Amino acid sequence: MTDLLSPPDDGVVDRADLEARMATHRAELTGYCYRMLGSSFDAEDAVQDTMVRAWRSLDKLQGPGALRSWLYRIATNVCLDALDGRKRRALPVDLSDEPSAPVEASLAGSLPEGSWVEPALTRQVVAVGSDPADVAVTRDSVRLAFVAALQVLPPRQRAVLVLREVLRWKAEEVARLLDTSVPAVNSALQRARATVAAQTEAGKARPGEVDADQTQLLAGYVDAFTRYDMDAFVALLHADAVQDMPPFTMWLRSAQDIVAWMVGPGSACEGSTLVPVSLNGSTAFAQYKPGDVPGVKRPFAFQALEVHEGRISRITSFLDTRLFALFGLPAELREGDPLPEPSTWAAPA
Repeated sequence: MTDLLSPPDDGVVDRADLEARMATHRAELTGYCYRMLGSSFDAEDAVQDTMVRAWRSLDKLQGPGALRSWLYRIATNVCLDALDGRKRRALPVDLSDEPSAPVEASLAGSLPEGSWVEPALTRQVVAVGSDPADVAVTRDSVRLAFVAALQVLPPRQRAVLVLREVLRWKAEEVARLLDTSVPAVNSALQRARATVAAQTEAGKARPGEVDADQTQLLAGYVDAFTRYDMDAFVALLHADAVQDMPPFTMWLRSAQDIVAWMVGPGSACEGSTLVPVSLNGSTAFAQYKPGDVPGVKRPFAFQALEVHEGRISRITSFLDTRLFALFGLPAELREGDPLPEPSTWAAPA
């Protein structure tokens, strides 16, 4: 990041050119706000608010050369305002040390609105056209487990960690953006690193999301789930695999309990169709479940997987069907329809 230190440009700001340049920063700003807020919906709102505030205060822009850093300053303030007084987002498995029991009662409790980390469509939070090495780092920084770990940090530490470690800003640049000192930035970064490391050691941010090159595992998962073959399904799971399903407080810890749930409270999922989708830098699945109309399947959930040593270690199903519209997926699948391709999904606003 260099434009923070660029000298002001003289002359009148070309609004059409500025609007086009602002649009090129939208994906990276959405990714930044998503890491800060842990919510795709909140990130979209924050970026929109950022753009509105930017247009209203164009007189404060010290030349188009400083545009990127100026937008990040506004976005940071928007996120810090949004996080003021708010409880941290998490996943059900991260909120309780004990799994749900018995399985039959696992759907008895639900989380308050806005209390769980939400998934994000990869292309909405990862800027395209970047250096491949940078893209790899960016994808890792939007992994669901990492975003959940970030939510443990105080908001300003969260901003420092993302700006320094993910976006590679210099300490001086972060200090200027946050109106603080370089020693304060370095201290905040050290504390943030220690907290995230502790989360990782505790298993709360263990890496291992499934990647597209694990084609055999993915194909086996889709096949077993689609046929609702529990023998084939359980063979893909670790014995101590975890399943959680926000907004329910439910989380299960064992392949046996996961299968018991699928043939019990979750038996209506039989006959579902899974559509591959890239969420949080990993391959996941949009689940369409049979409904009341024969031959028509409706949005039900997004399934995010984690993998460890060749088997599935965690399944998180997000039941908020508003995500289908946000991610541009169809509102229904009819019998005989081809599965939607990523290139046909609606572009982000």
